[in-house]
Amino acid sequence: MAGMAQLMITDMIMSFIWVWSGIFIKLITHVVLGLSIHDHASEFVRSVLTILNMFLFTHLVKLTNGGAYNPIVVFTSAINGSFTTFLFNIARIPFQVAGSIVAVRLIIQTFPEIWRGPSLVINLHQGALTEGLLTFSQVLITLGLDRSINGSFYMKTWISSILKFSLHILGSDLTGGCMNPAAVVGWAYAFGVHKRKEHIIVYWFAPIEATLLASWTFRLLTRRSKPEKKKKQKIN
Repeated sequence: MAGMAQLMITDMIMSFIWVWSGIFIKLITHVVLGLSIHDHASEFVRSVLTILNMFLFTHLVKLTNGGAYNPIVVFTSAINGSFTTFLFNIARIPFQVAGSIVAVRLIIQTFPEIWRGPSLVINLHQGALTEGLLTFSQVLITLGLDRSINGSFYMKTWISSILKFSLHILGSDLTGGCMNPAAVVGWAYAFGVHKRKEHIIVYWFAPIEATLLASWTFRLLTRRSKPEKKKKQKIN
């Protein structure tokens, strides 16, 4: 029980740091280095810092023995584990949300003029489809890498970071390309839009449905590949 409570607190802290890390990347790029928002150099610097940030958090997940800052990660583990695992992982999500809300509150108080979080610039159905497809791809990538690459932490992290960042770029001008409901709800709660159907459907319902679909698809693909491997072994 103590280990579960410790992991929940770790999730809250990691979610807090994750939200702040995005702000630090923008501060370094535009304030410290003085690069303009639409400059190619700023895009390059921001991309490099984002990928390094993903490396850092992947290492933190390893150091904390499974700490997480994204509800999609724990939800994937929940639906692929036992019923006890499911309940425990679902119980971790409110702590991630709390960490994000506290982080955004402090950001608004400290840097009131700074970026206001992701925004939906397309209609509801297009936004839900976009976030759903991005999350579906992210979950498939994560499950595939966990299965195919064993023991090579840096190789797995490098491939995962590049692919996830590419997905973020694809959706950044449409929905923000978040694929992280906890990070989005922090900004939504701060501005009182967390109860709107656009927020709930696009940033919560669609990613959760996509996670379920991706997990079922991965199970189906891996089940089909096992008999084929057995047939090849018998022939050899």
